[in-house]
Amino acid sequence: MIADPFLALGELPAEVNVGRHLPERARERPDARALIVPEGRPGGRPRWRILSFAELETRSSAMARGLAGLGLERGDRVSVFVRPGAEWVALVWALMRIGAVPVLIDPGMGRAGVLSCVKRIRPRAFIGIPLAQVLRRLFPAAFESVEIAVTSGPPRPWRGATLGELARSPGEPLGCAPTRAADEAAILFTSGSTGPAKGAVYTHGMFDAQVRALKALYGLEPGGVDLACFPLFALFDAALGLTTVLPDMDPSKPARCNPARIVEAVAEHRPTLSFGSPAIWRRVIPHCRERGLRLEGLRQLMIAGAPVPPALIEDCLEVLGEGCDVHTPYGATESLPVSSASGREILARFAGRTLRGEGSCVGRVAPGIDLRLIRIGDEPIERWSDELEVAPGEPGEVCVRGPVVTQEYAEQPRATARAKIPAANGPAWHRMGDVGRLDGDGHLWFLGRLSHRIETPEGRRMPVPAENAFNRHPDAARTALVGVGPAGFERPVLVVEPEPGRLPRGRTARAALAAEILRLGAGIPACEGIEQVLFRRAFPVDVRHNAKIRREDLKRWAERELGT
Repeated sequence: MIADPFLALGELPAEVNVGRHLPERARERPDARALIVPEGRPGGRPRWRILSFAELETRSSAMARGLAGLGLERGDRVSVFVRPGAEWVALVWALMRIGAVPVLIDPGMGRAGVLSCVKRIRPRAFIGIPLAQVLRRLFPAAFESVEIAVTSGPPRPWRGATLGELARSPGEPLGCAPTRAADEAAILFTSGSTGPAKGAVYTHGMFDAQVRALKALYGLEPGGVDLACFPLFALFDAALGLTTVLPDMDPSKPARCNPARIVEAVAEHRPTLSFGSPAIWRRVIPHCRERGLRLEGLRQLMIAGAPVPPALIEDCLEVLGEGCDVHTPYGATESLPVSSASGREILARFAGRTLRGEGSCVGRVAPGIDLRLIRIGDEPIERWSDELEVAPGEPGEVCVRGPVVTQEYAEQPRATARAKIPAANGPAWHRMGDVGRLDGDGHLWFLGRLSHRIETPEGRRMPVPAENAFNRHPDAARTALVGVGPAGFERPVLVVEPEPGRLPRGRTARAALAAEILRLGAGIPACEGIEQVLFRRAFPVDVRHNAKIRREDLKRWAERELGT
């Protein structure tokens, strides 16, 4: 979709260490606020800790010096199980400065998943909170590769260094390791919401390209303030010279956040942008409406992690200040950003088409991204060919390449072969695992996950277009279309999660509500043949954003309910 994605973001030197961004920002803006984190609520009011760029750099540099003193070297993989906060931000920057490779695994995937990921990666070092250190001692086989262990928090009965001690390491500032653009910078695990968790390998060049892509896409400039409801975004903040505000919430459970504390952080620190899951804003917006509150000062609200319905965009704009817009970045752990759409443009141009079953518009491709749609299938593809592409306007699997796209999964050659398509003229293409369609103006429309397609005797159908039509009912919080039965003979069944308190108790009343919902699909091709409705009080969702529906689980539940 663009002529030369590898030059679109500018030239990248062969030798680059993304860890250089923090010391550079500290030299440019030493006294500016870099990080604001909650540290308790004495008397019910929040107490905030504020670190300037100079203070964050001093702390991170000392950590790097201390870790190097323990023997940590360039290229060493480091499992990090530290709660998001000042120590976590300083630590990740310290590791990248050394050239060590932080490995970030989502603890929400459960003990078995975490242990499997650690064992596969074989980290040389392990840095974690006391509870994580206990896990390491209880399951030594998964951690047999660990030679260096550091604890985050107060000293415990076991021996070893703590991050607090390392942050006070004396000496001169440690320079950045002479890493190259293709060197590993981090391994970020997918959440495992659509299959086994995989470790996406980020390089220093890729991180650097992401910083430039986000700056170009959203016009981010030093002096902005980010309410980072998704903590990983905080790493980009420091590189861009933005102030990071970490709200008082558990980032692993966004759907359970206290909306009053999000609003409190907005009022206290006047952020100009925020990035977070739809699950957060589904709690914050009703809270603001009920109290007549507005989120003044925010100019850019970025909502990602699951499809964002037009109704949520409209609700957000209602409580935001003048001149603010909602953005819906599309991407994945393996590639971000891929595309982005303006909420105001979606409401003005695309909402009607969304509600008529055309899918969810996720905007135009981001700077540096080459995007193509290929024929739908599950098998690995040995070599890229333009003959794989579908005809203009036809649905296909989304494939991307560019400087922000990962090239492999760590220690998982089969997963890499399934998701990557080698190309003769440059880096491999990444298969997003999503089905989409490009319209005549170059906008990408999301139709659903490839693995969630429904194969019926009449043909293939994707779930999202129909769901968007049915989601209009005021009693439906959301809907999910699943296929009941074996592939090729599946029957589409609509599962409805009702708004709290809106599920009728009697069978007759439920049947009447089901009929009302189905009537919303009358005359919409994407809704044809859907005749059966099930109700479930709460959908199973992913552990990271609490917003993606775990449709495989929902399919199995529907089959049990229907005796299939």
